[in-house]
Amino acid sequence: MGSLPLPERDSPTLTLVQPTEDEKIAQWKLNGTSWKGALPNVESYVAREAYLEQQELTRNGGLTLWVLVDIAAKNRQVLCGCDTYRKKAMMWKDGRVKDVVSYGIGSVFCPPDKRGKGYAGRMMKELGKILKTWKLADGEQCLFTTLYSDIGKKFYANHGWNPYPSSYISVPASFTLPQSLPAVRALYAPELAELCTIDENLVRQRLELLPKDSKTTVALTPDVATIRWLHAREEFVGREVYHKVPDIKGALVGTEKGGRVWAIFTRMWYNSDPKATNGNILYFLRLVIEDKVTDEPTEKPTDFQESKHTLAIAAIIAFALNQVKEWGMEEVQAWNPTADVVAAAKYLYPEAKAINRDEESIASLMWYGTETGNNKEDVDWIECEKYVWC
Repeated sequence: MGSLPLPERDSPTLTLVQPTEDEKIAQWKLNGTSWKGALPNVESYVAREAYLEQQELTRNGGLTLWVLVDIAAKNRQVLCGCDTYRKKAMMWKDGRVKDVVSYGIGSVFCPPDKRGKGYAGRMMKELGKILKTWKLADGEQCLFTTLYSDIGKKFYANHGWNPYPSSYISVPASFTLPQSLPAVRALYAPELAELCTIDENLVRQRLELLPKDSKTTVALTPDVATIRWLHAREEFVGREVYHKVPDIKGALVGTEKGGRVWAIFTRMWYNSDPKATNGNILYFLRLVIEDKVTDEPTEKPTDFQESKHTLAIAAIIAFALNQVKEWGMEEVQAWNPTADVVAAAKYLYPEAKAINRDEESIASLMWYGTETGNNKEDVDWIECEKYVWC
């Protein structure tokens, strides 16, 4: 029996719908061959995705799975698919901060035999329109959606998600750490809810302190549900690959509230060989300096000055590097590093530098807030660290 005929990408009967249970599992099995990373097989990947569906962030409508199908076809085929995550966000405009809804888009995947026919583009076109009003209660607004592109800047920009600065800095595991650094202690899961609440308030303060002539500015809220979803992901892989769960979730310097510095971590294993380290990365999900609410990612990675926070952040990076060695990883990485983070990384590892991404993990945003919209000059996006990724 030959393959079923495929519709044209411009067919009016192509529609975005939620997959059946069988379609969902079939999509997971297909994309698991590419995305399972260190997991031993596709079955483990499917089990992980099912586990992640049940987390605080994703329960009760927080996660929606989408597939593009031809509703007129006698035999329905999944032409393309993706996931969307409902997320809390804040927007500053005209001197006021407002809580809004945003959606993060992930797992964009077209089955191999359906590629090259324009289905992914059609799906994104439909999705951009739907998410503007998707599952909003009375008084809620979705003013923007985000995604991270692993296929360069052009494709998603052509469909309304404009690329934003996407830099990173890394420190490798393979060098000797200095001994004279501030005292640092581990952070554990029960502490994160309180720290995330403090962080949310700091982000709000930062927005409130913007000059009156600033552009509209948005930030995704670094809430504990988002952090727990990312930790659930690393914990599942830890159990499957290493038969243990990472209990250390970050590190903190300082003892008095209002003057502390902390980072929340996640470990991502990409190498299929559990004995290999290359490609495995410990990410800073979020770095927080309690007494500093006005900081920007550095655009001049070689132009930095050591500050009073340099050694505290360096101590946290050094702590993270010990976790890197324990968990079979290659490096520590921070996204969109501020000048403080660059200074700390260089203090430990002089060769460190902020690097701009052009092909992978490119932060991209679609803006719904104006009639013209879809222009990265319409809005600033701050706090664009790894916790935003999905």
